[in-house]
This record gives sequence, C-alpha cells and structure tokens, in this order.
Amino acid sequence: MLRFIPIGKYGKFLPFIQTFIDIAIVAGAFLVLLSNGCGRYFDRCEANDIWRTLLIVGVVALVTGRGCMSVHERRLMRAEKLFAVALIVSLFTTLLYAAMMMFTGYAGVRFAFFGQLYLVQAALLLLTWMVSLLILKGVRRHGRNTRNVVIIGTGQSAVRLTELLTSEQGYGVKVLGYFDNRIPSDFDGNFIGTIDRLDDFIRKNNVHQIFYALSIDNDLLINKVIHIADQHFCKLYFTPLMSSKIKHSFYMFDFNSTIPAIAVHNSPLRSVANRAIKRTFDIVFSGFVLLLSPIFLIPIAIAIKISSPGPVFFKQLRTGYLGKDFYCYKFRTMKVSKDADTRQATKNDDRKTRLGNFLRHTSIDELPQFWNVFKGDMSVVGPRPHMLAHTEEYRKLIDQYMVRHLVKPGITGWAQIQGFRGATDELWQMERRVDNDVWYIEHWSLSLDLKIIVRTVTNAIHGEENAY
Repeated sequence: MLRFIPIGKYGKFLPFIQTFIDIAIVAGAFLVLLSNGCGRYFDRCEANDIWRTLLIVGVVALVTGRGCMSVHERRLMRAEKLFAVALIVSLFTTLLYAAMMMFTGYAGVRFAFFGQLYLVQAALLLLTWMVSLLILKGVRRHGRNTRNVVIIGTGQSAVRLTELLTSEQGYGVKVLGYFDNRIPSDFDGNFIGTIDRLDDFIRKNNVHQIFYALSIDNDLLINKVIHIADQHFCKLYFTPLMSSKIKHSFYMFDFNSTIPAIAVHNSPLRSVANRAIKRTFDIVFSGFVLLLSPIFLIPIAIAIKISSPGPVFFKQLRTGYLGKDFYCYKFRTMKVSKDADTRQATKNDDRKTRLGNFLRHTSIDELPQFWNVFKGDMSVVGPRPHMLAHTEEYRKLIDQYMVRHLVKPGITGWAQIQGFRGATDELWQMERRVDNDVWYIEHWSLSLDLKIIVRTVTNAIHGEENAY
C-alpha cells in the first residue's frame, strides 16, 4: 500500500485538509437533499428527526473520514484513478446512509433519494479532488512547497528513482544532486561529490530527505549515511533490497508499485492520529496537575526560600523536539552556582541543599515541568531532555543519540523506570539510556505511557537509588 510517501514541505497536512472537505461534502449533500425531500423523497416528515439525523451524519462522517484519509495518504496523482475512487467512495457512503436510515427508522424513503445522493456526492468529490490536484501541481511546478532530496548512488536504480520522483510534480520532490565514491563514465546527472562531502552539503543546504540507491552490503558506508541523516533530522530511504545487517526499525512503501523503498526508524508516533492522542493526554493530564498545583506549590516554594537564598524555580536550556532548545523548569534543589549549565549532579554533590536532596529523591523537583508539557515543549512520557553541553558531547560519541529527539522529551520515560537515570559517569550508561529511549519511540502506545507513569509514581513513593 502506498502510504506516507515523501511529499512537499507541508504536504503532510494536505490529507487532513482534504479529508475534512470530503466529510463536509458527504454530510452537506445528505443534509441538503434531506431538507428538501419532504413529500418528494419521503412519505412522511417527522418533527423529531433531528437527533436521528445527527446520529446518521456522525457515524457516516467518522467512517468516511477514515476511508478518505487512506485515499489521500496514497497521494493519487492521476485523473482516471481519482474518478474511479470517487465513484467507489460515493457508492460506499450512499449504502452506509441507506443502512443507517433503515436502522434509525426513517420510513418510506424512495430510491430516487439515494440515486441523487450518489450522483451529487460523486460529482462534488471528483470536482474537489481534481481542483486540489491541479492547484497542488501548479504550485509545485513553480518550485513552491517542495522537499529537497539528495541521492546516494549514480547507478541505474538512482537514475530510475530520479525519473520517477521528478515525473510527477504532485510529489513535491526536488532532486539536488548525487553522491557516490565512484561515478560511471556515462553518468550525466548533477554529481556533487563523494559521500565524504554529504555532511557538509546537508549542513549548507536545506536537505529534507536522502535516498540510498547503492548496494547495501557495505556496512561501514550505510552506518555513516544513517549517522549523517540522524544528525541533521533528514529522512533516509533505502531503495535497494534490504540488507539483513540493517538493524534499525524500518517500514516499507513503494512508488506506483515500481520501486520499493525502506525508511529507517519506524514509530507509531509517525501517525498524526497517535500524536493527537498523545498530545490530548498530555494536555488533560498536565492541566489537571496544574489545577492542583497551589496545594504543593505554595508550601514547597516557602520551604525552598527558607532553605537557601535564590529563586524558587530553576530553569535551564535543554535540547527538545527535533533538536530545538527550550527552557526546562524545576524546583531549585541546589545553591546558586555558575556551573549549573555544564556540571551534572552527582550523588554527594556539595551544591545540593538538604531540602533539595528530598525533592530529588522523590522526583518532586520535576513537578514544574508539567507547565512545559502544557505549553507543548515536553510530553508527560518521553526521553528525558539533556543539557545542551551533553547533547553536543554525546551526539559525537553515540550513533543513535539524536534519534531520541524525534519525539518530545518527557518528565519521565522508559529509560528512567529501567533504572537509567541520574549521572552518567561512563559512556555505556548513556548508551543504554539511548537504547531504551529509541525502543520507546519505536514501540509507543498509550497503554505503555500509562504503565510508565504508574511505575514512575510507585518508584517515587519507594524512593529511587539513582534519583539524586
């Protein structure tokens, strides 16, 4: 199934916009015909039909929305395919309306009503899809709303891939050039240089996606390209057959059932529906905690002021979603010092106050981060955000370190309940933390988040050895 193909810069929003328009068309056509059908399509009209009508429209809208979303995610670019799909969608929604009207007790509905409903829906859907397709292609022919792509390789698969990507403007892809350590004598594409130049080129150009079109038996080269892609948040796709040596999570798709492609780093949170569920949970959960915050905020603030001079809250720049910096808030647990942004807290840190030891051991110092969650900088559950200095240090030492920033950082996370929290005196400790963070990203579910929250609360009640 052709899903999540690389489309224009803002193309990921188009399926949702088009789906909302489809729902409006399907619901609007039904309501207009229904309101004008008394005595024409119906034997009798009842004054209390409004609730049944709302139920029918609601159910059909939900089912239609899901179906139309899959249509738009496949990014059908040809008019004949759009025509066929419009007829199928209209037939399905018409039959669903008929079934719901029978189920809710609408009496004496004539066949002509459903015939006209089918034709009106099919015509409006097809017209809307064709107009949106023409607008989209026109915009992208002028170089707007496109994504910049580079291709690793100069062989036949790379040439075929380029032809496919550029043959359909609706994909919104602009191929900037090719990288390869060897170049065929008959190659006439825009050869940029060897793969050693890839990192510098991405840094200086706005590259969104990388396509790897070489043989995948060179592990060193593959790992190098994956590392570069992770560092710059570029989506990486493999177009050859998958190597058994690729150990990263992946998902597959295809271009017009012609060229298979493999994308590195799969996650349930790629789904907008799942991200919406997670964000809704964050808002509700953090909002509830913030409503109760005066109960614990006032006494803790007074205690911090009494324990040592300085502000109640400590804020620090941390690395967040897609590497963007944000101010992370905590209750101040240490004496004011100049090295707070570079020096990690240790078990017997002389900067900590007596109250600070208690707040850290019970994780109460993290409670102000619910404001970060409510604002959208963080999530309740996710990889813990690190200081900027640590990000710069570990991104050079650990290959998958930057992958943990593909989701919002969290107040607690899978790594924390596995015991990987506190100071990381040795590199292996951070490597294990990163491994757990990446595992969480690739296996997210709402039930997993709830499990992590419950485990975090129970650990805080019992006290954690590494919480200092």
